[in-house]
Amino acid sequence: MTSLSERAESLLALHHRATPVVLPTVWDAWSARAAVSAGFEALTIGSHPLADSVGAADGEGMSLDEALAGIARITASVDVPVSADMESGYGAEPAELAERVLEAGAVGVNIEDTVHSEGRLRGAQEHADYIAGIRRGADASGVHLVINGRTDVFKTEVEFPDRLAEAITRLTLLESAGADSLYPVGVPDVATLEALLAAVSTPLNVTAHPVNGAIPDGLDLARLTELGVGRVSYGPLLQMALADHLEEVTKAWR
Repeated sequence: MTSLSERAESLLALHHRATPVVLPTVWDAWSARAAVSAGFEALTIGSHPLADSVGAADGEGMSLDEALAGIARITASVDVPVSADMESGYGAEPAELAERVLEAGAVGVNIEDTVHSEGRLRGAQEHADYIAGIRRGADASGVHLVINGRTDVFKTEVEFPDRLAEAITRLTLLESAGADSLYPVGVPDVATLEALLAAVSTPLNVTAHPVNGAIPDGLDLARLTELGVGRVSYGPLLQMALADHLEEVTKAWR
């Protein structure tokens, strides 16, 4: 098994190549092994599919201990870098969260600005400060934890005079705080995606459906490459796509 530090450096390097790194979003040891067998070089664990796999609700319906136990089972099952979606941090102090994620074997982390337990969106600087705390905690361990800083500005019910401007403000603050990739969820159209890409220099993450293409507009990998997207993840959409095929593959047995 490669060391945590080696896995972290490998994951970081994948964010800085000519084509986007595609991180299939898994939820258990089986899906992780299947993704690696399919040829993927690194994985991400989604909070939503992980919660579904244990009968819990997304939005921090699991406890931190439950989430970390699921992450540890997955990281122990494969010898590739794994990043874990930790929602808004499950109420943990950032340095503690970094330490515990690394202990669970993950070398990347996704942190969003929606605090589900409090029903609110973090302020832009507040979220950046939390990311900076994770960076400091991880650096103290000697492992470069790959931080994906997420903002929900495009999907939140909170009103902003200009969502694009707010998203750019948040993403640039996350860059300064030490995020290695940036994740604006729910980008509404290609023009907005292009504006975000022009505003930041850190690799940008988009969500994709493995069959129907990326959000927005069903973009394929070639088009994402042309645009300059650095990272692709599936969120809950891989799990959903597989569920869509269950009826078809089992129809002869009903």
